[in-house]
Amino acid sequence: MATASLFTQLRRHMAPILPASLRDDAAIVPVVRLAGTIGVGTPLRPALTLAGVAKSLDKAFAVKGAKAVALVINSPGGAPAQSHLIYKRIRDLAAEKHLPVIAFVEDVAASGGYMLACAADEIVADPFSIVGSIGVVSAGFGFDKALEKLGIDRRVYTAGERKVMLDPFQPEKAEDVERLKSLQKDIHAVFAGLVRARRGDVLTADETTLFSGEFWTAEQAQEFGLVDSIGDLRAFLRARYGEKVVTPLIQSGGGLFGRRVPGVGAQAESAAAIGAGFADEIVQAAEARALWGRFGL
Repeated sequence: MATASLFTQLRRHMAPILPASLRDDAAIVPVVRLAGTIGVGTPLRPALTLAGVAKSLDKAFAVKGAKAVALVINSPGGAPAQSHLIYKRIRDLAAEKHLPVIAFVEDVAASGGYMLACAADEIVADPFSIVGSIGVVSAGFGFDKALEKLGIDRRVYTAGERKVMLDPFQPEKAEDVERLKSLQKDIHAVFAGLVRARRGDVLTADETTLFSGEFWTAEQAQEFGLVDSIGDLRAFLRARYGEKVVTPLIQSGGGLFGRRVPGVGAQAESAAAIGAGFADEIVQAAEARALWGRFGL
């Protein structure tokens, strides 16, 4: 007891010169950044996926003595499945560790990005944040006329008459578009149900407006109940947990630009493989650019 008491006194005496994380009076709120398109990436801007963020989330919720976990969100959305997988992991960890989650929106939390924000118990947005876009969109390119003009034949062999539905190198068919819209309707219903479950008590706007796919600035989103308050991470957490609050950024690591660096034994890509993937990289980059472009970013 005497030794413990002496240690406590020494720690208190040295508090002014100790790192904030070692002080008894410092609240700890680990921070995880969820930035970028979801499931749709580019070589220099990898997409958000569960595989890519799971380790960071696990580390954040495992921080000893944490008062909460903060999510910094800046995403225009992307793949519905990856959005939901990340959302589900956050909710599972929050329930397991009994920790509140606070989301802080930067430029945009739209579509799948807003789904990530809904994983939090509170959503805080910057006055200039764009929030919402609770809907489903599918976009692509049609190359059939370009192939015809270039005199290129597209040869595809399948078992199953709908296997190449919506193939960008073939003329669009009305029945394929109808089928796609049916899938979108199902996904939209699930998305709307998730928002109702997480925000139902505070939503004020009618559902026709909320789930139209429209997006708003933070002030309007707050009026609708899509966000709880307007502010920024530093000021908000200081006001709630004190001036000495510690906000360590939790990262999972990785190589250059956040991409995994191959080991010495990794096989180099062949020229043929690189060439085959070049067109796909261009399309992915265009899709990612289009997602950000919808919000003027």
